[in-house]
Amino acid sequence: MKSDPFTQKFGHAHPWIKTYPPGTRWNAPLRTLALPQMLDGAAARWPARCALHFEGRSFSYAELADLSDRMAQGLLRLGIGPGSHVRLYLPNTPHYIISFFAVLKAGATVVNYSPLDAGAALEHKIGDSETDFIVTLDSPALFAKMNGFLGTTRLRGLIVGSVNEFGGASAPQDAHAVAWDAQRLRFADLLKASPAAGAARPQPPALEAVAVLQYTGGTTGHPKGAMLTHANLSSAVSQVWHTLVGAGTLAEGEETFLSVLPLFHIYSLVVNMLFGLSIGAKLILHQRFDLQATLDAIVANKVSVFLGVPTMYVAFTGHPDIGRTDLSSLKFCNSGGAPIAAEVFQKFVRLAQCRLQEGWGMTESCTMATASPGVGAHRAGSCGIPVPGVEVKVISLDQQVEVPLGTHGELCIRGPNVMKGYWNNPEATREAMTADGYLRTGDIGYMTEEGFVYIVDRTKDMIICGGFNVYPRNIEEAIYRHPAVEEVIVIGVPDAYRGQSPKAFVKLKEGSAPLTLEQLRGFLGEYLGKHEMPHALELRAELPKTAVGKLSKKDLYTQELGAA
Repeated sequence: MKSDPFTQKFGHAHPWIKTYPPGTRWNAPLRTLALPQMLDGAAARWPARCALHFEGRSFSYAELADLSDRMAQGLLRLGIGPGSHVRLYLPNTPHYIISFFAVLKAGATVVNYSPLDAGAALEHKIGDSETDFIVTLDSPALFAKMNGFLGTTRLRGLIVGSVNEFGGASAPQDAHAVAWDAQRLRFADLLKASPAAGAARPQPPALEAVAVLQYTGGTTGHPKGAMLTHANLSSAVSQVWHTLVGAGTLAEGEETFLSVLPLFHIYSLVVNMLFGLSIGAKLILHQRFDLQATLDAIVANKVSVFLGVPTMYVAFTGHPDIGRTDLSSLKFCNSGGAPIAAEVFQKFVRLAQCRLQEGWGMTESCTMATASPGVGAHRAGSCGIPVPGVEVKVISLDQQVEVPLGTHGELCIRGPNVMKGYWNNPEATREAMTADGYLRTGDIGYMTEEGFVYIVDRTKDMIICGGFNVYPRNIEEAIYRHPAVEEVIVIGVPDAYRGQSPKAFVKLKEGSAPLTLEQLRGFLGEYLGKHEMPHALELRAELPKTAVGKLSKKDLYTQELGAA
């Protein structure tokens, strides 16, 4: 292979290739296809196998594919087709999976919204995404909010389901009284539709068509809609396949996934739903994370795959019976969404006797960038090596030029899973990309000579304290070592003398004695330098979290800036 200028200068190219486990190749061919073909292909291969289990009700692959076909016909009769945007405002219920594939089979685009979005954010997304219809449920928390946007925004209508349509034990008082009319349509009625005799099935969407508009969190300003095409998302699924099935960790037609992460989040959408269904897995769907219910489901169903975020593994390690719970069925556990503290990682592995792997990515890369190779010694603090087809480079924060291995800088990624761009925002798209087509992630990190990637922090979270670069994650890792600490967030707050100073927000373990700043600083003496020491401590009963359960700094920044 002809060497490029960077290789000539620094002596390496794609150093991660030599670290791949047997059976995995970086240049493995990635399968791209229209997303509905994933479900239909699985239904043809495993028609009778259970695809989905939800609160006592099971759906075979053939049944799930048929329900999505029927709903697609119902959508087409409403005038929904190519160019239409249908928003899914749903928790983890069968409605989500059926609607997702139905919208795509109709040739339209899915717009994912979080049920935790505030009213102003929802109104912005409706207008910005040019949403025509919203699929939601009749629960007051969902329907009432959406119903208020009819007549005040561009919305044409709501498609409203009920949890107890598919086995959920929804009590009558949990349902909102819906005044059914031309703008408020029953989800169940769309499932009654079927193709007219002799009618041709809709053509599969083009690979470059936008399948999903996935809005980023938006730490500042309005959230942006990442345009994820069928090719982007199917490439990401193929990357997971090569990482797990190709490497022999999982097998097609044999796995059972427990899905507690919300499907509207890109991590769960790609790995739990799309990848899970593509390999004929059984998906056990929970509406939310409940520690005891999760452990009970793993044991009762012999779950082999569980995806979580760091806070869930913190909860696992705090369960009094975790060491006596039979988790032997687990083949693959993954922590994503945010770096997991080394102390939490080690406790989970020791107590659960299950290897825990990590990955890193973002909405704009369909959640995929790096993953633990799954073999060899655990690399504490590393989020793994680039997945097949993805290139990672590190650029300097000032001049934005590539830097040698081991040097800190901004991580950038390139691959077939990287978004088409931001919806209706070419300026933001240009700012997010380098001249040679890499996506700038905003994460600060470095790569080792073996290709392992380490994330130090976010560029926007880095604290400049008295002229020193201070990384909150380093401080958080040290604080997690304290035996009384359950969760911690560290942010930079204004400081008249130093410019910024670290402040720690801590949730203590139940029954722990109050912790003072002086006590904490004394404990941290052997782990942190003086310039890294927190200058303030605030104990809280709960720390803010995102919809997927990640600890969230956004609200804390807002509160501290307001106080300042």
